[in-house]
Amino acid sequence: MNKIPVSKQKIVGRFAPSPSGRMHLGNVYTALAAWLCAKSAGGKFLLRIEDLDPVRCPRTNADQIISDLEWLGITWDNSDIPFQSERTSIYESFFQKLRDLQLVYPCFCSRAQLHVADAPHASDGRVVYAGTCRRLTPEEVQEKSRTRQPAARLILPDEDITFCDGQYGLQQFNLSHDWGDIIIRRSDGVFAYQLAVTADDGLMGVTQVVRGSDLLSSSAPQIYLFRILGFPVPEYLHLPMLITEGGVRLAKRDKAADMGFLRQQLTGPEPLIGYIAWLLGQIRKPEPLKATDLLPLFDHKKIPGHDLVVPGDYWEYLK
Repeated sequence: MNKIPVSKQKIVGRFAPSPSGRMHLGNVYTALAAWLCAKSAGGKFLLRIEDLDPVRCPRTNADQIISDLEWLGITWDNSDIPFQSERTSIYESFFQKLRDLQLVYPCFCSRAQLHVADAPHASDGRVVYAGTCRRLTPEEVQEKSRTRQPAARLILPDEDITFCDGQYGLQQFNLSHDWGDIIIRRSDGVFAYQLAVTADDGLMGVTQVVRGSDLLSSSAPQIYLFRILGFPVPEYLHLPMLITEGGVRLAKRDKAADMGFLRQQLTGPEPLIGYIAWLLGQIRKPEPLKATDLLPLFDHKKIPGHDLVVPGDYWEYLK
């Protein structure tokens, strides 16, 4: 079992939204929790825009996110906001380092091939790559390259990654069994999330990652990458998910959770901030508050250890 050392320097937290659409209640919940975790401890809080795919993530969406955060009173300490779409050369340098270490190979598998019935799956339904293309000969790679542009996969070893999550305690994942080799660059040349997020967190000096529990298992390949790329490993705190009364994860398609809708309904952010503070277990009942009002009250140990149900008409309670 391989325990990874954790950086003990001053807290540097971050919020790194993907501007594939307007912010929704779940994004605000994560942003506020991450901001409180960092700022209540006297640390720094950074903003990054994860727009790796500029087609899906137009700049207008990023501008809306920045506007929504300003309206909410969630501030950040970096004057220059990194946009991942502008950092391709940085990811290229780390990608080349991984290639030099002989940890990368081309993958020609189609999406359909990855989802065949006998493909191994993780407990969350994610496909665990079986390593099909890792076994290709140089001649086979050359032949396949004539008709298909390959993606690039990172070899993940049969190794346990163990870490202590600030919310869910001791966690252990086996890189090979729980993940399999991961794509770090798509066939269209766009770098993938796992490489970009690790490189950016490392370069920005992030020491604390607060995000939804749907990304809990992603910590394992990221910790592996932090180590390979020579960065300290941040502390992790994964938040319980916001779910509907039907038990479904709250998503951007839920228009009543959309920030555009909420800003039309509310005259100011205080009712929304207070409602999320209540969800986070910081106050006994929802009441209007500014984000800064929560700084002296915040205790991450009060965050509930279970998914949180948001009723369909929750916004009625904010008026």
